[in-house]
Amino acid sequence: MDAFKLMKELKANLEQEVYYLPKETGLSLIESTQENSNGVSAKCRDARVEDLWSLTSFFGYSAQTFVLAVNLLDRFLAMMKVQPKYLACISLSCLQIAARATEEECDVSSSHELIRISQCKFTVSDLSRMEKIISEKLNFQFKAVTALTFLHLYHAIALSHTSGRKNVLNLDKLEAELKACLCRIVFSKAKPSVLALSLLMQEIDALKSSDLLEIAHRIQRHLKISQADLAHWRGLVDQCMKQYSSPECAKPDHRKLVWIVSRRTAQNLHSSYCSIPELPTIPEGVWDESESEDSSEDLSSGEESLSSSLGSDAEGPYFPPHFRSQRHRL
Repeated sequence: MDAFKLMKELKANLEQEVYYLPKETGLSLIESTQENSNGVSAKCRDARVEDLWSLTSFFGYSAQTFVLAVNLLDRFLAMMKVQPKYLACISLSCLQIAARATEEECDVSSSHELIRISQCKFTVSDLSRMEKIISEKLNFQFKAVTALTFLHLYHAIALSHTSGRKNVLNLDKLEAELKACLCRIVFSKAKPSVLALSLLMQEIDALKSSDLLEIAHRIQRHLKISQADLAHWRGLVDQCMKQYSSPECAKPDHRKLVWIVSRRTAQNLHSSYCSIPELPTIPEGVWDESESEDSSEDLSSGEESLSSSLGSDAEGPYFPPHFRSQRHRL
């Protein structure tokens, strides 16, 4: 695709990105939620995204699958009041939806295998019903415009102007840096076009390429991204990358999941899986910043790691009436 067509595609995606942004009021409520409360905290959300990163690496899914799964998760969490105990089911449902939307059908892991590898304490039927809830709440809009969309376009534009130096900008590195950013909820508030350009410019600064910098500035002018907005997110990206590259940072590692597929573990998980109770009820309250926290209703799953356990809940029916009638058939 030539540079003109790429720039035209950029404009088209810019017009669409606003429709796939999580509600900022909902994200702010998550950020203000204290740990060990009835709501999902930022730390809890970030830990689940890191788990999704590990799982996408384990199953060999693309960066597109991971980024889309995070987008679906954030859009849903920013819309619904969610109890922490439901979060594992919600995050894995988003991963399954994203994988079906982006991967080849033969490459998508079964729901049973995904639950077994993640060691989450809910059933395939629970996961299936949660996928239906998420799909309906998000109006079945799965092909989202994300920061990865823009990152690929920016990279392609840069290559179209530097055809003799195609190895200068490393797309794999840019994708990895984007994944690291998405593990922090603050970046869910950024416009995808701005976050992607911030990552691109940071890499260009490291390469000290005046030619690439001019291309980046041309993109900025074409999309009418303000200098103040770009400077703000570049600062946060730089801070995130410094933290991520430090030895103290515990990076997601899919290798920690490998032991789960041993024969002994598979037998233990299979026997225990059959006795797992169905998830308790999910009252479907919607974020309303005018409501008090005490009056909010929630969705749920543990704040721990991949091995979190749900336990029981006596709050009434989990799913909406039109799902309840299907419960025994799923």
